[in-house]
Amino acid sequence: MPERTFRISEGLRLRVAAEGESGARWLRGLGARVAALERAWDVRIGDSFEGGSESLVLSATCADGAAAILKLGLPGTSNLAQEAHVYRIAAGRGYANLLAHDDEHNALLLERLGRPVADLGLPLRTEQELICQTLHEAWIALTDASGLMTGADKARWLAQFIAKTWSALDVPCPRSTIDLALEYADDRLRAYDPAKCLLVHGDGHEYNTLLAPDPPVDGVRRCKFIDPDGLFAEPAYDLGVLMRGGNDELLEGDAIALGHARCAALSAWAGVEPTPIWQWGFIERVSTGLLMTQLGMDGGRETLAIAQQWALAV
Repeated sequence: MPERTFRISEGLRLRVAAEGESGARWLRGLGARVAALERAWDVRIGDSFEGGSESLVLSATCADGAAAILKLGLPGTSNLAQEAHVYRIAAGRGYANLLAHDDEHNALLLERLGRPVADLGLPLRTEQELICQTLHEAWIALTDASGLMTGADKARWLAQFIAKTWSALDVPCPRSTIDLALEYADDRLRAYDPAKCLLVHGDGHEYNTLLAPDPPVDGVRRCKFIDPDGLFAEPAYDLGVLMRGGNDELLEGDAIALGHARCAALSAWAGVEPTPIWQWGFIERVSTGLLMTQLGMDGGRETLAIAQQWALAV
């Protein structure tokens, strides 16, 4: 029987290449890994889905006919045990339902959701309002960090990543932009208060927010999240993620005024103070722009250029 092959997205291909031999070994072993999971979980595996930069995602059909997806994480970049932990805490509230998890193969079996909101052709403001609606459902109160990375940990990690990557990339943006991102990271670190923290998604953008399988209620579409980072942090972190995208809109007008307008809208929709949203958003924009540049992905230069404009306005 010929070796089974899978379509690999450009983003995942770049990640695999960055992992060197371990990434190449993972790629070579995909066929055997999928076959083992088909037997263990009694599922039929179909084609791969578009997109994804840290995992291979394949369609699956369970023995009872239920539609599912199989997600296989690239070791070193995608820790699916952590994702499984988040799915278990959420138990379907604002997130896809977890059907099975295999730690050895770094794999998840999840309920299959509908299209991401990014593919619905919605205006950016409508898209972000729908994501905020989903965040309200997915933010879950916890008595403690429950094994999740805290907002303080994330602020430290992002500061270290920004400083190290900026130097390694031979100064892809002005030092002043980096200094402001590090200042904001220190502000969020010092503001960390467990009493104000919830389970937050950590990467709840328009491609990770999918239509739920149940029909609309009173005409309102319901969504669920996939691909959680899972943090014990202030809700403003998730809203900051929504500040880092939408480059086209920002570049077509006054990036500073449009950025502040977006922050104000997110603050109003979610009932969260604007200052931490702006600060997390700036940190996320700088760190993401650096990562995209590091991996050779399109859009890194534009993402950093907007951060530079925002820094000049402070």
